[in-house]
Amino acid sequence: MWLWRIVGIIAFALGAIGLVLPVWPTTVFWIVAALAFAKSNPSWAEWIYTRPGIGPPIKTFLETGALAREAKIAALIGMAFAAALILVLGHHHAWLMAGGLSLIGIGALYVITRKPVRPE
Repeated sequence: MWLWRIVGIIAFALGAIGLVLPVWPTTVFWIVAALAFAKSNPSWAEWIYTRPGIGPPIKTFLETGALAREAKIAALIGMAFAAALILVLGHHHAWLMAGGLSLIGIGALYVITRKPVRPE
């Protein structure tokens, strides 16, 4: 129980960085935090779900696995930006480019294949 809480706190803190640093992902870390808090302290998970703007999509994703079109676009734009950074900063290191671009590719494939949020 305490291990889940520690994982949740770390993931939440990492996600909070994304609130002030646009290239840092908030949602991914807060999804992990919500999952960890659901196992250790459900009221903390509920607090995440009630955050305006980011909470409802996280709850929807965890409940249904669906992503809104806008969320997919934002995620893919962020991944494209990260890929560009890897290409610019890591062009002298083939292992860095291969590893980073592979992870981004896997993430992009995952985002693209998520079902869309159904209108209510």
